Amino acid sequence: MNAPHEAALTAATAQAVGQSAFHESAVAQLKGEAQYVDDVPEVRGTLYAAPILSQVAHGQLHGVDASAALALPGVRGVVLAADIPGDPILAAFGHDEPIFAQDTVQHIGQVIGLVVADSVMAARRAARKVKCDITPLPALLNVHDAHRAQSYVLPPVHVKRGDAAAGLARAGHRLQGTLEVGGQEHFYLEGQIAYALPMEQDQWWIYSSTQHPGEVQHWVAHALDIGNHAVTVQCRRMGGGFGGKETQSGHLAVWATLAARKFNAPVKLRLDRDDDFMVTGKRHPFAYHWDVGFDDTGRITGLQLEMLANCGFSADLSGPVADRAIFHADNAYFLSDVSISSYRCKLHTQSHTAFRGFGGPQGVIVIETILGDIARTLGLDALAVRRRNYYEADPAAGRDVTHYQMRVEDNILLPITQKLEQSANYPQRLKAIADWNARNDVIQRGIAITPVKFGISFTATLFNQAGALVHVYTDGTVQVNHGGTEMGQGLHTKVAQIVADELGVPLAQVKVTASDTSKVPNASATAASSGTDLNGRAAQYAARSVRDNLAAFVAGLDHCGAGAVGFAGGVVRTPKGERVFTDVVQAAYANRIQLWSDGFYRTPKIHYDKTTLTGRPFYYFAYGAACTEVAIDTLTGESKVLAIDVLYDAGRSINPAIDIGQVEGGFIQGMGWLTTEQLVWNDKGLLTTHAPSTYKIPATGDVPAHFKVELFEEPNHEDNVGGSKAVGEPPFMLAISVYEALRHAIGSHHAKQGHAHAPVQLEAPATAEHVLNALQALPS
Repeated sequence: MNAPHEAALTAATAQAVGQSAFHESAVAQLKGEAQYVDDVPEVRGTLYAAPILSQVAHGQLHGVDASAALALPGVRGVVLAADIPGDPILAAFGHDEPIFAQDTVQHIGQVIGLVVADSVMAARRAARKVKCDITPLPALLNVHDAHRAQSYVLPPVHVKRGDAAAGLARAGHRLQGTLEVGGQEHFYLEGQIAYALPMEQDQWWIYSSTQHPGEVQHWVAHALDIGNHAVTVQCRRMGGGFGGKETQSGHLAVWATLAARKFNAPVKLRLDRDDDFMVTGKRHPFAYHWDVGFDDTGRITGLQLEMLANCGFSADLSGPVADRAIFHADNAYFLSDVSISSYRCKLHTQSHTAFRGFGGPQGVIVIETILGDIARTLGLDALAVRRRNYYEADPAAGRDVTHYQMRVEDNILLPITQKLEQSANYPQRLKAIADWNARNDVIQRGIAITPVKFGISFTATLFNQAGALVHVYTDGTVQVNHGGTEMGQGLHTKVAQIVADELGVPLAQVKVTASDTSKVPNASATAASSGTDLNGRAAQYAARSVRDNLAAFVAGLDHCGAGAVGFAGGVVRTPKGERVFTDVVQAAYANRIQLWSDGFYRTPKIHYDKTTLTGRPFYYFAYGAACTEVAIDTLTGESKVLAIDVLYDAGRSINPAIDIGQVEGGFIQGMGWLTTEQLVWNDKGLLTTHAPSTYKIPATGDVPAHFKVELFEEPNHEDNVGGSKAVGEPPFMLAISVYEALRHAIGSHHAKQGHAHAPVQLEAPATAEHVLNALQALPS
């Protein structure tokens, strides 16, 4: 056999899963051919909407004067709360957020109504001409003020294990501390958008840039007072989501549909970047207070922790976000005696929402801060203190159960940490940094290794289900539809790889179509890092059903058992010979064999008691560790990340290139949260950082030349699709190593001032101002 032909045959027979296949949209995106909602060809007569925004943080709304707006050319009219035929409150979990403001306004940027016009710019110009009669009321703009006023969107939650007070009392050492951690803007490249088209017989077609088409469908139907079956929502892809399009995309769809109903015309609503900032929620800012006891080795003996979550003006997803922060307040560490109190505070700001990590980062950062301070207090290496507190794999030791009563059965953090410590040359670099810092006064360096243990599954058990459809056509090509959505993370690519291997066909023969509520109903949001776990398995089951039909058919032809029929490389093999897959499909069709099927999957083993916050909310844990080196200028507070080494547990990766890209992107986004991305509200409740000119995400210049990402090769201990593990959210928290490295550098500066054992008080994000404040905040 000649070499080119042999190479081609090898490529054809190789499995798709485990290969670094191109993202299914990569070429189309490079050519500018990939279609987003704003690229959908517009139906003749399409109108455009723009929001009317409150300019007051809290006030009594008396009326709206749109006369100046209506006088402008091209303006068709306005849409207000009185135009809602169904429930004027969004069909969200908390049922506490109006579609349009009615009697009161709750934050600057709250949508009071829409202006509808013949062009985008006409609508936006007119919206700014609308005058709202609002009497200002006192506004809560600080999480501590809200807590003192007992202003909550949901009741407080308390989780305890053991006796925290006794653990503190018997401790050889004790520390108290506070921390303030800011929020984060999603800054998706494609902003929030919806395009609503009225169809016949009061049916609706909605194009939505959404992570949750099913929820958009439900919200629109609820607002219009019609059945879900009359609303179809489609999303081919998003230009980024990061959690910001889980619930918040539903608002846009509801608003656009209400306008389309009133004017009996298709309506598109696309927020410009400034309005997107002002209207939509962010990552929840958190404030913490803790009291921790520990022994001479740094092992924690008792912890009392208070978390204040800034939820904004409504519940949105604040309940499960704050719950996950509780679940991840242990991160990698066994807490024997612990008491955690979580307060979900209501303020007069945007309603904060899902963001990559979904409360996990807000839980992980506080325990990492505590351990960093313990290490400084004792004069020990921070990594040694962290390892001293790790969960232990031996159940007999009793240190393998979380504070919410889930057993940690698959703990591989110690080998991950040991491997990273060696590959990143941590001991040698630690010594070199100490030598550098001793010789230099202005530039101080720091280094840190921090681990991550992240639970994979929706904490609300009912969302851990998925459906899919697989159609095999008579030419041997395969079409897949599933309930997940593509936001650039490679979900459709991985699902196609799974289906290709299940049917034994080349990846090029498989296409994944747009997410569509008319194909897979009641689908969960693409969130919680579970997109591939859920939808990939559902698609695999659907493909397996078709394969079983084909296997039974071929077994009948060759008089063998169905188990003896194999599918690989586009060929169907039996002990009697082989057939081309396409020929088998055509013969099966001629014999009236079903060539399509549905698949359904629900995550096993999980259970969770919402009243006690105990159980097994997660199917498994994903692990990882990162080593980061930084430098700070002690005169200005400026900082720079010098080197990043990451070792991440992706199980048996379905697509290593995509997974490494997700690790890289998640880490840099986390680095942005903790260094440059600062949200600032003024004393009137106005978000003053509402554009790229004032809100700074990391750029290419912020990424160090040394950025090494490796995958830890060990299959998932649980029966997950392909032996893989989730990769969407956990890497985000690896960036906490940046924050801890900065604190290490600041601590070195403090040591030169005679305060080697003082905790470092660094507010996040660690902007130059906050770093300078931390440098100057020496104990009295």
